Formats: sequence, C-alpha cells, structure tokens
Amino acid sequence: MAKQTDQIDFLWEGLDKQSKKTNGLISAKSESIARTELRKMGVRVVKIKPKPKPLFGAKTQKITTGDIAVFARQLATMLEAGVPLVQSFDIIGKGHDNASMSELLLGIKADIEGGDTLAQALGKRPIYFDDLFCNLVNAGEQAGVLEGLLDKIATYKEKTESIRKKVKKALTYPIAVLVVAFIVTAILLIFVVPVFEDLFKGFGADLPAFTKFVISLSEWVQEWWWAVVGVLGGLGYTFGYFKKRSRPFNHFLDRTLLKIPVVGMILEKSAIARFARTLSTMSAAGVPLVEALVSVAGACGNILFYDGVMKMRDDVSTGQQLQFSMVQTGLFPNMVVQMVAIGEESGSIDSMLDKVADFYEEEVDNLVDNLSSLMEPIIMAVLGVLVGGLIVAMYLPIFKLGAAVG
Repeated sequence: MAKQTDQIDFLWEGLDKQSKKTNGLISAKSESIARTELRKMGVRVVKIKPKPKPLFGAKTQKITTGDIAVFARQLATMLEAGVPLVQSFDIIGKGHDNASMSELLLGIKADIEGGDTLAQALGKRPIYFDDLFCNLVNAGEQAGVLEGLLDKIATYKEKTESIRKKVKKALTYPIAVLVVAFIVTAILLIFVVPVFEDLFKGFGADLPAFTKFVISLSEWVQEWWWAVVGVLGGLGYTFGYFKKRSRPFNHFLDRTLLKIPVVGMILEKSAIARFARTLSTMSAAGVPLVEALVSVAGACGNILFYDGVMKMRDDVSTGQQLQFSMVQTGLFPNMVVQMVAIGEESGSIDSMLDKVADFYEEEVDNLVDNLSSLMEPIIMAVLGVLVGGLIVAMYLPIFKLGAAVG
C-alpha cells in the first residue's frame, strides 16, 4: 500500500455507531492521531496497535495488474447490486486471498470513511491506480454513474491484461528456451566433456578436429566461466539501467523491436489495440479528448507511440481533428485512421474505437499463435545443434576406435 514515508499503519478494533464490532487498518503519524481519526468516523476504539512488520526474509505477496482488474470487476458488480461503497470494500478486502491486496483495499476503505472520495483515495496509491483509473472513477462519481464507469474500467483492465499476457508469452517463450539451452550446454562443457577427455587420453590416437575443438572450448569455459557470468551479468545490469533512465536508448530499443519479423508486428498491433481500447473507454466516460490522450499515451506501452500520441494531443489542443493528427504521426494504418474519421463525423468515436480494438486484439491472438508454431521447429533445431553437436563430438573418437578394431 502506498503511503507517506512518515506514516505508520495501525490495526484497530472497535464499535461503530450501532455498537457493532468492526475493525480495519488506518495510516497516521501517531496512535493519538489514529484514534482521533477513528472517532471522527464514529468508531469507539477498543484496541489499536501498530501493524507488525514482517520478520526478516518473510515474503509478501505482490499486487499484480490482474489483481487490480479482478478488484474493479468485483466492485462494479457489488455496486450494481446495491451494496454500499464502504461495505463493498470491507467484503472484498477481508475476503481476498492476497494479504497485500487485502491491506490495500482496507486502507482505501479507511480513507473513504475519513471523508475522501473514491477517486481521492485511489489517487493516494498511484503505484496501483494510474491516472486513467482515477480520472474515470472521478467522472463516474461526479456524474452519479460510478457503477457503470467501474464496469467499463473492469472490461478495459481485463482486455488490456489479456493482451499484455499474450505479448509477454510471445516474447518469453523463445527467450526461456534459449536460456535453458545455454545452461544445458554449459553443464555439458563443464562436467561431461572433461570425463570424455580423460577417457580419450588413454586411446593414444589422434582425435577428430571437431572433438579437439569441443575439448578446447570445454577447457576455456572451465577456466573463464566466471568471466562469462560476469559479462552476462554486467550486460543485464547495463540494459536495465539504461532502460529505466535513458530515453534515447528506449527509442532505439522500441524502434528495433518493431523491425523484428513477427515480433515487431505483435508489438505494433498490441500498441494500436491498447491505444484504441483506452481512448474508447475514456471517450465513453465523457473525458475531454485532450485530457484523455495523456492517459492513452502512457497506456500504449511503446515510447514511439507515447511520443506520437503526445504530439497528437498538442495538435488536437490547437483545434486539429484527431484523424489528421494521427496521419501525421505515421504510426497508424489507414484502416484505423478511417475508422476514427467515421467516428468523429458520426459522433460515435467510442464505438468505432471499440471495433478497432477488437480487431487488433484478435490479430495479436493470431500472430502469437503463429509465432509459437514458427518458433517450435526453430528452437528444436537450435537445441539439436547445441546438444547433439556436443554428443557427436564426444562419440566420434569412440566410433573411430571401433572402426579401427573392426
């Protein structure tokens, strides 16, 4: 749960205005301030204590975007069923399997009981609730249609989470297999090849060139494995450092990824799908276009699209139509621009963008499936060359000796 650095989490038990037992979590600078805040909420405190910190090495469950998506759906369902907001948070929070998520929701409940609106309470936790989420909730509260907006948020979160998982799957699968292949090859070179090397020394015969190469490679890896690990670790750290801090590096990386066959198409189409889905959701909620484009830019997941959408926002703020500003970025296919143009002319841009998002999400599905089918034989070939090559190199002298004996 995000909180100010000088605040302490307190667990409390007490009686509400109807003298019913209740409990929860509240953040305050001191116990006396926490008691005062609870009294303002109509709670008579029976017991209050600082929340115990986890023991050294204790693991806390991470709050994922999937958890936030499920929460949005649960809250929308409860509000549509007529359950009061505070009670909804109490039910969802206490019934959640993830202790960290439960703590987060009960903290939001405490803020709402203290007089905050839902949008204000969520805004205090930007790690989990972005500007898009808070803006839509705020629009729903002001218009009196919070449950409807939460339903749209839930649908949006579910769709974007689904496409994020598909893109992650497309990128993770080949990388994971190559890492496993590298580890297996290293184990063979460090532990298996030396055993065969000792065996070959007793042959007293000249070894095949391929076998000599593998033995030399094995000796090099045994001597310099620490340097290999250090270089790989250094490259990984350097990549992460510049990924977080260097905008030119991110431009180069995203531009390069978009040029990779199949993978580039997946990333491009997923960015367009997120653009369309986010703008459609915010447009349907009545958020002004210029304001909506700021959240849309952050949701695209690609720095090239981020810069392009921010340029579109600047153009739209000067009175230019959205379709013309999209053309000038050079990032959007003609079909997307035409659908947006039709939506602007007919006043149904949200439904048109919904159709665009559905189309590109299906395209991403198909591309991910195609990539998986394409990668399987390539990965098998790579594994065969690496592992099979080492085995053949080790058995070549044995076959040669067998032929000489025969």
